[in-house]
Amino acid sequence: MDLEKVNEYIKRFDETIENPILDFDKEEYYVGVDLGTANIVMSIVDKEGNPIGGATYQSSVVKDGIVVDFRGAIDIVRGMKEKLEEELGIEITKGFTAIPPGVESGSVKAIVNVIESADIDVVKVVDEPSAAAHVLKIKDGAVVDVGGGTTGISILKDGKVIFTADEPTGGTHMSLVIAGNYGVSFDEAEKIKKDKSREKEVFQIVRPVVEKMAAIVKRFLKDYDVDEVYVVGGACTFSEFETVFQKELKKKVIKTYKPLLVTPLGIALTGIMGE
Repeated sequence: MDLEKVNEYIKRFDETIENPILDFDKEEYYVGVDLGTANIVMSIVDKEGNPIGGATYQSSVVKDGIVVDFRGAIDIVRGMKEKLEEELGIEITKGFTAIPPGVESGSVKAIVNVIESADIDVVKVVDEPSAAAHVLKIKDGAVVDVGGGTTGISILKDGKVIFTADEPTGGTHMSLVIAGNYGVSFDEAEKIKKDKSREKEVFQIVRPVVEKMAAIVKRFLKDYDVDEVYVVGGACTFSEFETVFQKELKKKVIKTYKPLLVTPLGIALTGIMGE
């Protein structure tokens, strides 16, 4: 993987969230909807895979892959859809989405129902780490998607996914630990977690959670020959996150620019990949 090129690509997507690209072929584009535990992200790429627009929304309508606020989720997705349609001068009628590996079929159906209730026909559902691999442009290695509720992994060999798994433990668990440590509400703990000025202090509190995530990944990897591990997802943004993983896994751990955006961008690329 060329980390510099991948980071540049993600930065381009990040920039389109504030400044969408208006000059593109409006007859062919691909839409990704990532209905995450802590964030909902919509991404749009053109037929060449160039980012042209996107939107993010912090939410709590999904917990561990389960929709807990159906009406709220629909309203958020519809609002993002309408915003992007107006900005880009297009009509969004179909798209792609992703789920953590191992999510039960009933939860998958609920996520699809949310998106389709917002008037976006879901063409395909893929697993989140595999979507991330589209952005990373890797054929071998392990992609670990650390979300709000779960840590998911996909192992790739020669460009094919040979193993996927998922376990509870993510950003939500970090916030619960922070809330308990400081004696504050969950919402306040979320704010503390995202306060960059307190990152070193907070990371020492959540470090055991990160170590547990690394232990989960280590167990998944024990039967596979993997040299490099790629971490993505909003919960791995701490600067020392990959250091803890490397110490536990004894492997090279790579993290991109704004890892929260990797999977949503990869979901949109699913259409180009012909999946």
